[in-house]
Amino acid sequence: MKHLREIWTYRFFIINSIKNEFMVKFVRSKLGLFWMILHPIAQVAVYALVLSTVLAAKLKGIESQYAYALYLMAGFLAWSLFSDIVTKSLNIFVENDNLIKKLSFPKIALPIITAGSSLVSNILLLAAIIFIFTLMGHFVTSALIWIPFLTLLVLALAMGVGLILGILNVFIRDIGQITPILLQFWFWLTPIVYVIDMLPPSYKIFFEINPLTSIVNAYQSILLYGKAPEFISLTYPVILSILLLITALYIYVRSSEEMADVL
Repeated sequence: MKHLREIWTYRFFIINSIKNEFMVKFVRSKLGLFWMILHPIAQVAVYALVLSTVLAAKLKGIESQYAYALYLMAGFLAWSLFSDIVTKSLNIFVENDNLIKKLSFPKIALPIITAGSSLVSNILLLAAIIFIFTLMGHFVTSALIWIPFLTLLVLALAMGVGLILGILNVFIRDIGQITPILLQFWFWLTPIVYVIDMLPPSYKIFFEINPLTSIVNAYQSILLYGKAPEFISLTYPVILSILLLITALYIYVRSSEEMADVL
């Protein structure tokens, strides 16, 4: 409770830090915030150009010549938020070692600032995707109201994983080297660039233990088919996200004092 009170006490510091991060990052950029959107959209375009002719026929229920691009964007919306938070949280304490040593503030504010920044970027990306969908003649439905719930779920999962890895990386620097590799495997074990029904049944066990599988499927259900997600399938990622957050906070409380000494 002490650490939770500290977060509330420093809420204005956290909010202002998120604002300052955007200002510093894009103050000399002519395109500004659009770079946040252009990078994932460009990645989607590459996959769409390379794989659309192979997988477009596998997408049932989407009557559009841009079906595969739509499918990709729906999945990337979830993955970009998750990977961005985990990647930035990985070195958040190591890169801010001087700040941690010189100033007295709750260190947990750093990953929260990172998550807040990634969340704003993801909201802008969602707006861009809806606009692109409209240009392609694919209109989202009222099922869009469930996107905030899924966003919070991805946020919780990513913060749990990111905070644990960020703390461990302070004490074991190999964590910072292996995590990007593991994220690559995690990406390809998530049905973003392919349809899970294409895979042999014996492989599906690897996707069932992946919490992002049902989350990405929920994004695709909402954005592509205009349907509410299957909430039963989201039970597992919800429980796992809560457990990871509790574990992350526990590790943080136990190691908070030691991190400054190790850094």
